[in-house]
Amino acid sequence: MLAKRVIPCLDVKDNRVVKGINFLNLRDAGDPVELGARYSDEGADELVFLDITATIRSNKTIVELVEKVAENVFIPFTVGGGITRADEIGLLLRSGADKCSINTAAVQNPQLLAESAERFGNQCVVLAIDAKRTEPDKKNWHVTIKAGSEPTDIDAIEWAVKAQTLGAGEILLTSMDADGTKAGYDIELTAAVADAVDIPVIASGGAGTLESLADVLEYGKADAVLAASIFHYEQYSIREVKEYLAERNIPVRL
Repeated sequence: MLAKRVIPCLDVKDNRVVKGINFLNLRDAGDPVELGARYSDEGADELVFLDITATIRSNKTIVELVEKVAENVFIPFTVGGGITRADEIGLLLRSGADKCSINTAAVQNPQLLAESAERFGNQCVVLAIDAKRTEPDKKNWHVTIKAGSEPTDIDAIEWAVKAQTLGAGEILLTSMDADGTKAGYDIELTAAVADAVDIPVIASGGAGTLESLADVLEYGKADAVLAASIFHYEQYSIREVKEYLAERNIPVRL
C-alpha cells in the first residue's frame, strides 16, 4: 500500500496566511514563506499554497511569492488560486510549483483540464472541488466556485469523474460544510469521491483531532489529508500526526 500523505495548506490573502470557518471570518496565521519552510523541515509530504481570494478579486496568483516559497521548501509544492489559462500553469511551474490546482476556471471551461494535462502532464494538474451538501442529511453535494462564494447545480461526484476523464491527475476535495470547524472531515463525501475515481483524493476541511485525520484516511479512503489550523496554531506537529497514523497502522513516511 502506498504511504498516505500529510499536507499542510497555506491559504493566502494579501501575502499572509489566513484561516477562517466555512471560508469566512479570516484571521492571520503567519508568513507563507516562514510557514512553508517550517513544514518542509518538519517532514510534511507536500505543501499546498492557495490564493483564496484571487478569483473574487480577479487577480492572478502572485508569482514572486510562489518563487520565494519554492526557494525555501524541499517537498512537492502545489499552487492554486485565480488560474484561468494553461499558460499561467506553465508560468507557475517555471516559478517553482510542482503542480497547479484549478477550481473555478475548470468548472467554467472543462477543456482547460485537458489542455493542461496534454501540455504539462496530468501529474501537474490538480482539480480542486469545493463541495457543499444540498441538504444536511442527504448524501448529495454540489460544487461551489469563487472561493465558495458562488453555488452551482453541478453534482460533485459526477464532476470528479468527468475531470478524471479530461486529464486531472489528482483531486483536492474540500467540504465547505466542515472547513475550519475542526469537527472532522466529511467522510461520506470523501469516500463517495474516492470510490468514483481512480486518481488520488486529498481530503480537506474539518481537521481537528488526530483521530479525525486517521478516520478520513481509513474510512474516507483518502490518499492524503490536508490541514491548516491544527498546524498553523501548533495544535499538532507534522511528526505527532504521522506517529499517530503509524500507531493506527496507516502507512506514512516517518
